[in-house]
Amino acid sequence: MPSLKEIKNRISSVNSTRKITSAMKMVASSKLHHAQTMIENMLPYETLLEHILKTFLASETDARTVLNEVRPVKRVALVVYASNSSLCGGFNANVIRLLQHVVDEYAELGKENIIIYPIGRKVAEKAVKMGLNVAGDFTALAEKPNANDCITIARELGEKFISGEYDRVEMIYHHFKSAGSQILTRKPFLPIDIEEELKRDHERDLTSNVITKKAQEYIKRKEEEKKGEHKEAVPLNDNFLVEPDMNTVLTKLIPKYLHLMVYTALLDSIASEHAARMVAMQTATDNADEILRELNLQYNKSRQQAITSELLDIVGGSVNN
Repeated sequence: MPSLKEIKNRISSVNSTRKITSAMKMVASSKLHHAQTMIENMLPYETLLEHILKTFLASETDARTVLNEVRPVKRVALVVYASNSSLCGGFNANVIRLLQHVVDEYAELGKENIIIYPIGRKVAEKAVKMGLNVAGDFTALAEKPNANDCITIARELGEKFISGEYDRVEMIYHHFKSAGSQILTRKPFLPIDIEEELKRDHERDLTSNVITKKAQEYIKRKEEEKKGEHKEAVPLNDNFLVEPDMNTVLTKLIPKYLHLMVYTALLDSIASEHAARMVAMQTATDNADEILRELNLQYNKSRQQAITSELLDIVGGSVNN
């Protein structure tokens, strides 16, 4: 049985760890709020661009461009989003596991024909260990999201797809649904099926970063209300003049949507990282509280036992005298 001094030292150690995890949870909560604000600022542009594309597609326009041309896959690029640091639960491990699964699917192409665009230090290190080709260093984006850098990546991918250097491009990231739900997502980037992409679930709850039972019930209720409010896009009527023609306009809009996809995935990934870290640190803090309760109980029992033993020695000595 450990001595009182050993138990006291352990209580002090757990208390110190609890202070660290509690502080990290508060920092993650603050960063999550900032990430949610960035997503909110991006949403008006995303909503309007989606509305324009849906309206054009509802007009039965057959938008065929080089960006949605399906061809046999000989060389593939993967844009993978993770974080630069750890202590965020299974966030990075889940991304790396899915990356490994995708690489196994394309194993017949050979590792030299699988190009990784790693956004985040953790996935970059794993890609190097796996012997995969890394297209560049994008670790700074995982800390400070930048729309211009995302556009540069999207343009590079588009140009290499058009030139035939890449036959397929996919994205792996966490879609931020709410503070308590981040969905690991794998989706095609190029060739893009714009109709399928617009049908995807883009809903997010950005109102709260508190993970409680009541909050989860509120999120579910809000999702049900939004389902009833969903409106279908209607075709363009005769009052709209599209110049020079719809296909040309769509050819300009689709690259803009690709730029948005890279940036949106980055913001989703960053928000998901902070949410996962907040949950992990909250769990660690709760576990520390539980350990402290057990250690305090053990300390009090040992102390009481020591006092009782001393009293018995005193009583026994007085009786002998």
